[in-house]
Amino acid sequence: MHCPFCSELETKVIDSRLVADGNQVRRRRQCLSCSERFTTFETAELVMPRVIKTDGTREPYNENKLRNGLMRALEKRPVSTEQIETLISQLESELRATGEREVESQHIGNILMSKLAQVDQVAYVRFASVYRCFQDIEEFGQAIAGLNKGKHIKAQEDL
Repeated sequence: MHCPFCSELETKVIDSRLVADGNQVRRRRQCLSCSERFTTFETAELVMPRVIKTDGTREPYNENKLRNGLMRALEKRPVSTEQIETLISQLESELRATGEREVESQHIGNILMSKLAQVDQVAYVRFASVYRCFQDIEEFGQAIAGLNKGKHIKAQEDL
């Protein structure tokens, strides 16, 4: 690993620990030349399935797009960054576990909504309102009623 300060090739690992539910290794390193310390994160590079959008187009899975949607739903909510990373990590694990090369965006949204409902119900309703394209207050009421009963709203094709 190159030192980001002096570009020396030789660095040593001072500390290693698992983060993000064990899906990532955080390493604290020190340069043997300039003695500066820095942190690196190591993750396995796994191929994610392509996403089939509702209009039929296909695109590569984009973690940043997912994270941005979650951040909007969780804005001003008491949810830590670590919880968000855990949600994303769990979702990605479930997608890889399917073994499919392509997955529909609706499937991704449904997995994410079920996980959001367990973490923060307000964020769940916010995410669902955008994801399901709520048209009126009645649809919000149905989503909230479903949470109160311990159920999540049905997929859009079932509505």
